[in-house]
Amino acid sequence: MTIAGIAADVRAGRCRAVDIAREALDRLRADPYVAVTQVLEDRALAEAAAVDAIVAGGGDPGPLAGVPYGVKDLFDVAGLPTTAGARSRIDAPPAIQDAEAIVRLRAAGAVLTATLNMDEFAYGFATINAHFGTTRNPHDSARIAGGSSGGSAAAVAGGLLPLALGSDTNGSIRIPAALCGLYGLKPTHGGLPLEGVYPFVDSFDDIGPFAADIAGLRIATEILSGASLAAPVPTRIAILGGWFADNLADDMTAALARIAACLGAGTAELPAVDVARSAAFLITAHEGGTFHVPALADHALLYDPATRDRLIAGATLAEGTVAKAQRFRTWFAEQADRLFDAWDVLIAPATPCAAPTIADPTILVGGQKVPARAHLGIYTQPLSFIGLPSLVVPLRDCGPLPLGLQLVGPPGGEARLFALAEKLERDGVSGGWPAPGL
Repeated sequence: MTIAGIAADVRAGRCRAVDIAREALDRLRADPYVAVTQVLEDRALAEAAAVDAIVAGGGDPGPLAGVPYGVKDLFDVAGLPTTAGARSRIDAPPAIQDAEAIVRLRAAGAVLTATLNMDEFAYGFATINAHFGTTRNPHDSARIAGGSSGGSAAAVAGGLLPLALGSDTNGSIRIPAALCGLYGLKPTHGGLPLEGVYPFVDSFDDIGPFAADIAGLRIATEILSGASLAAPVPTRIAILGGWFADNLADDMTAALARIAACLGAGTAELPAVDVARSAAFLITAHEGGTFHVPALADHALLYDPATRDRLIAGATLAEGTVAKAQRFRTWFAEQADRLFDAWDVLIAPATPCAAPTIADPTILVGGQKVPARAHLGIYTQPLSFIGLPSLVVPLRDCGPLPLGLQLVGPPGGEARLFALAEKLERDGVSGGWPAPGL
């Protein structure tokens, strides 16, 4: 069920896109993970039939021919309300046109089959949604899938779809990718098209794909970006220490040591990462809260209280406090630039531990239990805070549940991240976890 394999079979006429779409639709309707918010049967079958017609006429429908995919429920889909995971938007006016990312995937032959679950308004790391339900991790249904793009990750990790799109503001692609055993990309800020994506924090928001193999992730990313990601394997690689070495589970500590030995990696440290995370929290709360002020004034009681209270608090932050956070952001980006003068790629954990349980969705930070919904971004927030690209690679032989690492590059450095991820997959260090039952 690889992305490249499906496309090759459809383009060669060995199978029909309509048959692949029907199989995907059957899986999506049976969804055991609470990953799906809406199955798009009519649209999927029409798009698949169009692909088959091109093949029958001797044409090439594109590098994603017949590949079924889903999108997080904050991408505009023509004719549907864009819910952004919120009960208050169930009856919103339907989108007039598709998001630009959907336009590009359709032009490459991909077939849209579903919209997928998320934290309300993307404000959380757990996909615990008061209206649509809590998305379950395919590798242990008693555990969360991560968030806020948990539905996208669970759909791919559970074998419902080979490809899905999510969004990442503070870790919302990277965290579920790591917890579900997938590859996931948070690009350089603004590197992939955001037109037609419901916003959370404009200065942090990005979109990106999930896939079970690095080749599939590359194909999807090249189509979305319109650029080749070819590059030599980078050689100047460092493991981030300091903040990124604290609060780690034993399995993650051991995994980082194996990666360092495999790559001959050095060590590096960013200064004041704790301040960077705090500043990211402040800017997130303020931008997100300010955006929602009109809707909160109109129908605050329709919001999940856990989301509403954080947005209201953010909207009331003093402008001077936010300005200080923005000034620190500029300084922190300069510190990262200096590190990239010495190193091609930095490696950091994506999460401190495997997926927490739904019954007790907490993690340990500083020896204290804290809510996973707010704190799973402990290692992702400081990096997206300054717009760096980050590619999550799922680890092999890391324990009974998935763990993932972030490969982090300078702005525009995605190609080197893919080259390193491909090396790690060839070396058997990383690779997507098989879907349950496969």
